[in-house]
Amino acid sequence: MNAGGTTPAMAAEQAARRSYGRLVAYLAARSRDVAGAEDALADAFEAALTHWPLDGVPANPEAWLLTVARRKAIDALRRRRRGDEAAAWLEWLAALQDQADALALPDRRLALMFACAHPAIDPAARAPLMLQAVLGFDAATIAAAFLVVPATMSQRLVRAKAKIRQAGIRLQLPDPEALGERLGAVLSAIYAAYADAWTDAAGTDPRRRELADEAIWLARLVASLLPQEPEALGLLALMLYSQARREARRDAAGAYVPLSEQDPARWDGAAIDEAEALLRAAAAHGRPGRYQLEAAVQSAHLAGARYGRVDRAAIARLYAALAELTGSPVAALNHAVALSQAGDAAAGLARLDALQAQLADYQPYWAARAELLGRCGQLAAAREACERAMALETDEAVRQFLRRRAAAWR
Repeated sequence: MNAGGTTPAMAAEQAARRSYGRLVAYLAARSRDVAGAEDALADAFEAALTHWPLDGVPANPEAWLLTVARRKAIDALRRRRRGDEAAAWLEWLAALQDQADALALPDRRLALMFACAHPAIDPAARAPLMLQAVLGFDAATIAAAFLVVPATMSQRLVRAKAKIRQAGIRLQLPDPEALGERLGAVLSAIYAAYADAWTDAAGTDPRRRELADEAIWLARLVASLLPQEPEALGLLALMLYSQARREARRDAAGAYVPLSEQDPARWDGAAIDEAEALLRAAAAHGRPGRYQLEAAVQSAHLAGARYGRVDRAAIARLYAALAELTGSPVAALNHAVALSQAGDAAAGLARLDALQAQLADYQPYWAARAELLGRCGQLAAAREACERAMALETDEAVRQFLRRRAAAWR
């Protein structure tokens, strides 16, 4: 145990949360070997768990990890590579002598994200690759976020990392004309990271709390880099709308509180005002897109709750446009719910019927289906759907909420 009650294992975990992506990006910047950088860093963390309990946690854990990872990378390069190219990489790695302050390293994460969005990489692998290489997500977590089988996702990630190395893709920000072409994948990865953090509604997971802040920081960075791109502004607005009501998702006893029942006084008014300004700036470009539409939905919900009237018909139209634009079954699910809330529960339920095969293992589908069946008076079916939702839900507070909803349909 070190000063402040931090164990070596805790110190390693904290270093991983803070600096994993930055260290991978820095180690891979010259070699373009993302997998090799990840392997070297994994070895460094393994070494930390061996040495830190004996020697104590170093004053600068990131510098220690960088030094060990550098040595591991040099060893691996010597084993695998020969010739002038390997010599150049080895010279660069050798130049990374023990850093006085690892936090002073140039932050190359954004460059790595845009490199992962290179046209030579399979489009289906771009955003997942960013999540793994920059934010340290494992393949199973990424697969769940993208509704893909874990084995399939693992194969995509391996191929994508090999492509970066084989094609000699440079890990740096592309020319301005190429930035916009790669923007969609970068925004998708940032949003997926934030969505993962959002699943921790109680705010008890330190990794996810920091991940939310990290995702918003990355979104701000992209928006400042590309202020002429309305989708970059739209994504930042969307995340700020969500973050603004984060504290209101649980009551004082820790019970789950849905948006329709939240107390607007607990929302972050400054974040909402910033999101509104960003959304207006995005709309001024006249190029609507997915994130702007999702942000507009949030704006309509929050404005309604703040001022007493939610425009359900407008929300249904926004979701209809979003579903048509993206072809996403989740957007179609939200459109079905919005139709029901706008007064046409039967039409919403019919749309849900068409989505069941695609969303059979998606908890929000069954929760929404239960709600719509209840509105249509099919109480036994509503209870059954609610039980399916509970079986798929891991958050006990949400399970309790669903249990109360099921009881109301008896």
